[in-house]
Amino acid sequence: MFEAMNYLEKEKGIDRETLVETLEAALISAYKRNFQSASNVRVNINVDEGKMEVYARKTVVEEVLDSQEEITLEEAKEIDPNYEIDDIIEIEVTPKDFGRIAAQAAKQVVTQRVREAERNVIFEEYIDHEEDVITGIIQRKDRSSVFVDLGKIEAKLSENDQMPGESYNIHDRIKVYVTKVEKGNKEPRIFISRTHPGLLKRLFEMEVPEIYDGIVEIKSIAREAGDRSKISVYSEDENVDPVGSCVGQGGQRVQTIVDELQGEKIDIIEWSDDPVVYVSNALSPAKVIDVIVDEEEKATTVIVPDYQLSLAIGKRGQNARLAARLTGWKIDIKSETDAKAEGLLEAADDLLQEEIEAEEEDFLF
Repeated sequence: MFEAMNYLEKEKGIDRETLVETLEAALISAYKRNFQSASNVRVNINVDEGKMEVYARKTVVEEVLDSQEEITLEEAKEIDPNYEIDDIIEIEVTPKDFGRIAAQAAKQVVTQRVREAERNVIFEEYIDHEEDVITGIIQRKDRSSVFVDLGKIEAKLSENDQMPGESYNIHDRIKVYVTKVEKGNKEPRIFISRTHPGLLKRLFEMEVPEIYDGIVEIKSIAREAGDRSKISVYSEDENVDPVGSCVGQGGQRVQTIVDELQGEKIDIIEWSDDPVVYVSNALSPAKVIDVIVDEEEKATTVIVPDYQLSLAIGKRGQNARLAARLTGWKIDIKSETDAKAEGLLEAADDLLQEEIEAEEEDFLF
């Protein structure tokens, strides 16, 4: 039994104190069941010496009504003259054959507790990976799900968390984003994803030192997994180009991430607290003539050259949709021709002229 405890501590990483507490509880149960003992029993386990001792705990009284739980003052003083009424005295009552009986009776309880302790070890290990990227190996597949071996536990990549068009082959290594870790009835449950925006965020943090060091900050991400994503970045350091840092020399950094995401297109744009600039950047690669802002509705009307309208809107409205999600602003895109017909472009030009004149007045003043 003690050898098994040492093995579990070394091989399973289960704390010895946890094992000892578990075994003590199991042995108390075994003793009560086999020797019809009262509830006042304590078991002491000395792992180093390989000993188990059972003690009956009795209260010192003047008159004994229950011999299993009480002892007279006279008998107590024979053990130690210092005992008084209401003191608790412990008397060793370890049976000769207790080791064999205890091992048999406690086996099931110990096994259960050890499994619980082992589950807690796994849970504590993987809870640290929540909202992080972890590499696993694809073990098996069924009709809709992919099962990934993460080392000490297997996680299911559900159909909704799989990237559209991505193939998953047995024994392939794969990076997944851990969305949540929770305790289950039998073992911890690890929820993983390949579509979560957090995967893109963590990949950039891993690939771009400036992000990892906090020099460049990721402000927002909008993602349609497997197809296209937009990410806005910012740096307080004027000497640092946040977009260039993410792209890398010759596009090497972003290309590494694109390859990991099976060719998913990634637009990296610079964040701004000015909605005109931010929305204009977010609609990249389309060129923008002007942005009319409605602060109350948190909405914008974006005017683009006629030949850029389709590019600004994107295939099935994707570019505009991602830009709106990225910025948090409603975006209504109009061509230059339509804007002139509605009088919007002139209004925008007038507003721009007013801003220029105001700046000139401030300068002259």
